[in-house]
Amino acid sequence: MRNRYLGLLPGLLVLLLLPLGPAAQNSTACARWCPPNSSCVDGTSCRCLPGFSSSSGSEIFTSLLESCDDINECRPPLTVSCGQSADCKNTEGSYYCTCIPGYALVSGAPTFRNESENTCRDVDECSSGQHQCHSSTICSNTVGSYTCHCRRGWLPKAGFQDKQVTTVCEEIFATWTAPPGIKSQRLSHFFKRIQDLSENFSPASVQNTIQDLIQEEGDLLESPRDLETLPRSEQHLVATNLLFGLEDVLRGLSKALPNGPLTFSSPTGPALSLEVQEQGDRSITLIQNQTKMMLTWDTVHESGDSGPAVVGLISTPGMGKLLAEAPLVLDTEKQAALHEAHKDLLQEIHPILLSDVISAFISNKNTQDLSSPVTFVFQHSVIPGPRQEVFCVFWQRGQNGNGHWATKGCRTVDTRDNSTTCQCTHLSAFAVLMAHYAVQEEDPALAVITYVGLSLSLLCLLLAALTFLLCKAIRNTSTSLHLQLSLCLFLAHLLFLTAIDQTQIKVLCAIVAGALHYLYLAAFTWMLLEGLHLFLTARNLTVVNYSGVNRFMKWFMFPVGYGVPAVIVAISAASRPHLYGTPTRCWLHSEKGFKWGFLGPVCAIFSVNLALFLMTLWILKSKLSSLNSDVSTLQNTRMLTFKATAQLFILGCTWCLGILQVGPAAHVMAYLFTIINSLQGVFIFLVYCLLSQQVREQWRKWFKGSKKTKAESEKYMLSSGDTSDACRRSGEI
Repeated sequence: MRNRYLGLLPGLLVLLLLPLGPAAQNSTACARWCPPNSSCVDGTSCRCLPGFSSSSGSEIFTSLLESCDDINECRPPLTVSCGQSADCKNTEGSYYCTCIPGYALVSGAPTFRNESENTCRDVDECSSGQHQCHSSTICSNTVGSYTCHCRRGWLPKAGFQDKQVTTVCEEIFATWTAPPGIKSQRLSHFFKRIQDLSENFSPASVQNTIQDLIQEEGDLLESPRDLETLPRSEQHLVATNLLFGLEDVLRGLSKALPNGPLTFSSPTGPALSLEVQEQGDRSITLIQNQTKMMLTWDTVHESGDSGPAVVGLISTPGMGKLLAEAPLVLDTEKQAALHEAHKDLLQEIHPILLSDVISAFISNKNTQDLSSPVTFVFQHSVIPGPRQEVFCVFWQRGQNGNGHWATKGCRTVDTRDNSTTCQCTHLSAFAVLMAHYAVQEEDPALAVITYVGLSLSLLCLLLAALTFLLCKAIRNTSTSLHLQLSLCLFLAHLLFLTAIDQTQIKVLCAIVAGALHYLYLAAFTWMLLEGLHLFLTARNLTVVNYSGVNRFMKWFMFPVGYGVPAVIVAISAASRPHLYGTPTRCWLHSEKGFKWGFLGPVCAIFSVNLALFLMTLWILKSKLSSLNSDVSTLQNTRMLTFKATAQLFILGCTWCLGILQVGPAAHVMAYLFTIINSLQGVFIFLVYCLLSQQVREQWRKWFKGSKKTKAESEKYMLSSGDTSDACRRSGEI
């Protein structure tokens, strides 16, 4: 059977070839199976297109398994040449040539085909504006590229290198020009020298440049010549330009200095001390011409800057010539302090410079609100007099280029005979000024009333304290409160009378101010306890078995009466110890609201006492309306009502008169305040002793006892005399 089927194969092949009949015989017919990127040669073979080659390498192929792949003309061995300064770029089935970066065809065409078409020439990116240089640099063309280098007087910023495409620079020799509108040959000659130094500056000679700057400014200040004939306002304008211009130039030049401390000085006076260091956490001290500056590196170092930090201190002794008669503008707090101390600056007498004018600068240009204050210690030969005030000041530049002395952001920490310590929260040009002020003479009548009233109060408080202490018959919780109140007021009035004006020794004055703060707060606290006890006593009239009140008050009153004032004074002293004591009084300073460390608790105690007083009156009113026949209880209740009213007047309302000393009625209120408060001791003695029946009875017993004792003593002396006479007569017999 199989042989039968094999015999049929030739006939089957003939049948299959019959449809191809004429095409198979035609040599020009295309083969339909040719792969992509190829063309047919004839009916049985194919050829790859130009730029492609067969996988077998044959030009003509007949196999169905062949493929045409791209020929990379740009890969070695090179089959094409683009010439110099050009690159070959392969494409699918072809290629093209381009000039390398920094070159371009003369024709401006983007591509070409071979070396014969190569006209690549260097492109000047700098002149064509195709460069990417930073505005702080200058573009320099090179063969096939360009570089960016710093301008003259500039240096690369930290983290950058010079002559790179990405270079970023910062100005080293800052632009410094003369102030407009000033006609002075001497000043013009000075700025001509500054211009020469700027043009000839190189980072390698930075120390010589700084020395020349210091020398030039010293020569200008030593012999200002026609500058001295300028009006004062123009002299102040020149001084502002010299102070801030030199500071800006030195801040920039110091960035080119090596790390470490450096000092520059001039025979004519100006001097510079500076230090360049990497970021650190230690403190730094610079000293120049008897002026010391102390600050921390955290304040100096610019946040986010990895480069070295710079701090400098410039002393310009001759600058005082140009700053003569410069105005002084006090900030609001200092004006209030002067007004409180009853003194005003004499405007007709200009402030006097006690120290050299110094300028402080750091690498961080934003120095208006430093993270921590900078401390300055100025030495001066002039000792302030009794009517002279010392101020730590800085030179504030105005919008018109002029300036004036100001105190905002600076405070005087300590002033001694020849030195003054200042603290400032910003940097600028600083100095110490001495201003004259007029002391407002106190009203002699008020002084007499104060001394007489306090003396009388001291006597009455002493008598009241002795009564409460020695009179055992009346000793109870109420008299214990009266005793503590009397003692606190006695000590406070005694200290006020003897030491309120002792301002010569500042430490002693601060101690006196702190003691007065404590004693008066303690007196007010005992006033509060008096009001509380009075309220509880009044309530005891209507509450049955209210015996725990006295026991509660005995345990409660001493920790509160003396502990609460101690906590308040301790917090005040720990937060602002320098505000204890003013130039004219040993009392609390009004700066930064420090007086509220006393006024706040006083107002709170007065408010609570007022509430207790009103509640006490309400209770007593109800009690009085319910009493008919019990005369003794009625009298006691009326006495409580009187004590409540008198206590509110004595222990609170009198101090309100001090707040009312404003406007046209200020003089009258001052007299009322002085009279009533100086006689507080008298009022306490009157209410708690003279008007107390128990105290009067005890005094009467004392008086009778002393008279009886005196009579018995006299009788004993008489009987002794008679006995001795009888004995003498018997002896004679």
